Amino acid sequence: MTILVTGATGTVGRHVVEQLVKRDADVRVLVRDPSKSDFPASVSVVQGDLLDVDALRNAFSGVSTLFLLNAVVPDEYTQALIALNLARETGIERIVYLSVIHSDLYVNVPHFAGKYGVERMIEQMGFNATILRPAYFIENDLTIKEVVTGYGIYPMPIGNKGLAMVDTRDIGEVAALELLRREQSAVPLPIERINLVGPDTLTGQDIAAIWTDVLGRPIAYPGEDTAAFEQNLLLHMPSWMTYDMRLMSERFITEGMLPNTGDVDRLTALLGRPLHSYREFATQAAASV
Repeated sequence: MTILVTGATGTVGRHVVEQLVKRDADVRVLVRDPSKSDFPASVSVVQGDLLDVDALRNAFSGVSTLFLLNAVVPDEYTQALIALNLARETGIERIVYLSVIHSDLYVNVPHFAGKYGVERMIEQMGFNATILRPAYFIENDLTIKEVVTGYGIYPMPIGNKGLAMVDTRDIGEVAALELLRREQSAVPLPIERINLVGPDTLTGQDIAAIWTDVLGRPIAYPGEDTAAFEQNLLLHMPSWMTYDMRLMSERFITEGMLPNTGDVDRLTALLGRPLHSYREFATQAAASV
């Protein structure tokens, strides 16, 4: 049977596809522009998006297990509910959904609240699902590498509670393993939630110290000016998204993004290897400066 991956060309989705192909799975992907995709010949490509009902019906036909990933967009929640309803209509029972850690805690942050709503709908609709809840993506910090290396500061206002930042390669591999576990099970498996975290819980000062070590010169952490953070983001994204990111950073500061006891051990056992670390990322990023 076939596993369908949405968001297949993105930061996480491409790792999911790679890991599934490596394990000889029958993979189909839904992409907006097939000409921009570069998948192995064994991967079936369907053109469309999560608001295109006809394309979704076509993509879902013959699929047994779905990886549902929704980008942070204004209609993210609508996209997810359309996909879930059509999945049920076409007989898909097994789902792996990419949510976010603390979706039930960051209640005022739009893209967190939306994902928590999707989690509730998955339960209410009776799907057999794994809900993956990743922490902050380590790779997000590629966007501020030039600020770190050029200006000597780590500008993300993440506070002093700590974030259990996770590498997207680890997310992709866990997602692939869960898709295959559900796909290969003789009976539908009960709903399960898995926090996806990195090996270390890091504060702003911790990350500045890592960059200091890696670069061999002082990198400062200037603090938590979330209003300035919002204004700086306006250079790169629309105002609704910059405000969403500001609200998220304010919850970083007040709550942190902390793993539960046993999360790291569980993931390490599942993957059969250590989790990728922020220091590893910083070292590789510095080498490419």
